Amino acid sequence: MVKTGTLDFPPDRQRGYSFHVTLMAALGLISIVAAWLATNEPIGARFVAYILAAGIAFAPIPLLAYRLYSLQRGNYRLDRDKLIITWGLRVEKIPVSDVEWVRPITSLAKPPTLPVLRLPGSILGHRRVADLGMVEFIAAETTSLLFIATRNRIVAISPADPAGFVQNLQNAMEMGSLSPEVAESVFPSFVLAEAWKSRLARYFWLVTVLLNVGLLAWVSLLAPTLASVPLGFLPSGQPGEPVPGLGLILLPVVSIFLSALGWVMGLVFYRREDLRILSFLLWISCTVTTILFLLAVLYLVSAT
Repeated sequence: MVKTGTLDFPPDRQRGYSFHVTLMAALGLISIVAAWLATNEPIGARFVAYILAAGIAFAPIPLLAYRLYSLQRGNYRLDRDKLIITWGLRVEKIPVSDVEWVRPITSLAKPPTLPVLRLPGSILGHRRVADLGMVEFIAAETTSLLFIATRNRIVAISPADPAGFVQNLQNAMEMGSLSPEVAESVFPSFVLAEAWKSRLARYFWLVTVLLNVGLLAWVSLLAPTLASVPLGFLPSGQPGEPVPGLGLILLPVVSIFLSALGWVMGLVFYRREDLRILSFLLWISCTVTTILFLLAVLYLVSAT
């Protein structure tokens, strides 16, 4: 059915949501269990193995979280003048006047070559496709892929309603543009570069990194020398049941995780002028939180 005005054609998110949440939960559980097992091991091969397992399991979680955020925000907005593809911090504006043709995946003689690092709900990257050439994929699912060719490039998208999208895009192409549009691409690296120009942002980023590195180095040297350390407190305020001293390593790990999460969320808000104050509040809170972790380590050590 052909409609008029500005229309949103979001991708199918259900399968991608389920996959990303399940995978993140599984990796998070593995990371926590491995870190906890490491706290009960003396310095040695098994301790190193547990720490490596925790680090390897945790490493993909920020990327998966960003891909999940990108899927949630993913949308293909179409009007008479332009197509706007939004995917996380990535924004691609394609003038309708630049579109030469649009084809569904079923029109291809053989299945296209897909990006290597693809996941359900996250098919991103560049690959050369037979009979088409180099294609950039900004899609969630393969079954609804549409290939859009412009004067300079080919983009693959996956609206949940591909037939409706094609009808409305062809209708917009036939009616012609009411006002000239200019192609525009905004990448996550652009947001990072813009934020780096702010002296205040740079200051809190660097201070947070240095504090976390110092905390990790301090605890790494201190923990092996402690027989035990309390990681919790009783309702009375007294230190709780002690655990092996290596358990103290959990504090810098949690601090680094919270700092990374706050830094990424700050970048998400920074792309909007009216929300940049939230970015700075998040980055300041990362610095303050790391200082609190430093004080917590100092207090726990003094309580032993």
